[in-house]
Amino acid sequence: MSLVSTYRKPKVFGTAVLAALVLGALAGWLGKNTWVASALDRIGDVFTSLLQLTVIPLVFTAIIVGITSLRGLGGGRTAARLGGKTFLWFGITSFIAVLIGLAIALIFKPGLGVQVTPSQAAVDKLAARASGSWSGLLDSLIPSNLFAAFTEGEVLQVVFIAVLVGFAAYALGEKAAPFVALNQSVFDLVQKVVGWIILLAPLGVFGLIGNAFATYGNAFVRPLFSLIAAVYGGTLLVLFVVYPLLLKFVGRVSPVEFFRKAWNAIQFAFVSRSSGATLPLSRQAAVDLGVPSNYASFAVPLGTTTKMDGCAAVYPAIATVFIANLFGVQLGVWQYVGIVAVAVFGALATAGTTGWFTMLTLTLSVVGLPPQVIATGVAVVYAIDPILDMIRTATNVAGQITVPVLVARSEGLISDGAPEDAPVAVPVAA
Repeated sequence: MSLVSTYRKPKVFGTAVLAALVLGALAGWLGKNTWVASALDRIGDVFTSLLQLTVIPLVFTAIIVGITSLRGLGGGRTAARLGGKTFLWFGITSFIAVLIGLAIALIFKPGLGVQVTPSQAAVDKLAARASGSWSGLLDSLIPSNLFAAFTEGEVLQVVFIAVLVGFAAYALGEKAAPFVALNQSVFDLVQKVVGWIILLAPLGVFGLIGNAFATYGNAFVRPLFSLIAAVYGGTLLVLFVVYPLLLKFVGRVSPVEFFRKAWNAIQFAFVSRSSGATLPLSRQAAVDLGVPSNYASFAVPLGTTTKMDGCAAVYPAIATVFIANLFGVQLGVWQYVGIVAVAVFGALATAGTTGWFTMLTLTLSVVGLPPQVIATGVAVVYAIDPILDMIRTATNVAGQITVPVLVARSEGLISDGAPEDAPVAVPVAA
């Protein structure tokens, strides 16, 4: 057996990632304020850039192929019903997740008594961006320039274009077959590239985690531990309690089986901090759990951009209460209702690599905090974002796999036998 084949085995790959996590933290801790910190930053940036390179073409082609593939499940009415149920479960799980986030925040009160002052430069840098509104979200949805949406990496606008083009191709039927085939080929090619990038995950994790420790060390992590603990506690409850209960009693799928087949995707999401780059693994996990590939090709890419219980529900709820506590702001009942509403109806704001930022500022604006407080509060939590983003993204991906299983079971589409297609571009598998 070759070294590469051994490395691709889940246990070996997982061990390599965990080792990189520990070694990166150690290197960052010992090498702060030296050339080591700069080197770690560069390694992490290269890995992140490689992942971001694949997100736009992956999401665009996946959504088009996914929408057009719904024809194989029974036509327009079936497609509409599946789409409706998918969005319904997106909303239900987001509602549960945000309630858990609020409960954690209200019980443990993160931020009370914390004294952290970010640099003025950090506040000024974020002040111009630290504003959010529903009208702003709608304005950012529709691109004024088709090509700019792609070249500037506007994921939300790319999703909007892909949905329009996908339904147009669906309506055209056979006339659009060459176009759909082209998108399928591009999707397959990008999946292959993602597979190669995944092999670099331990190196990327080493750089990302090392840079986080080299940059921040104890200066921010220790006083913000209450926020870190609250976010991890809330997301882990969703990941290991809410989803397994829904899978067992609604999806009638063993939670153990779910995590066995979805763990590659969840693990890679944790270390890569990218739902988009994890898309091939997430889709294959859904198929391995018995979801028809036609429906998985629609629901998982859609969830990758709109279904984010970690970033859009648990995290903004806890972070908003944390920032309010930090500045001594008392939130009322209607402000908590606003937090829930944003989580359920504003998930589109999380599309893209800075989606957490948009979602948090939107939530903070909805509860009525002034722009300067928002900018200062976001600057505080921004410092530890790499630590929080890992568990947020892992939770996002688990939810993106869970919902298709629930919907497919309700439609009688679950295949409890062997998956209908072989794994595609999943190098962490044997």
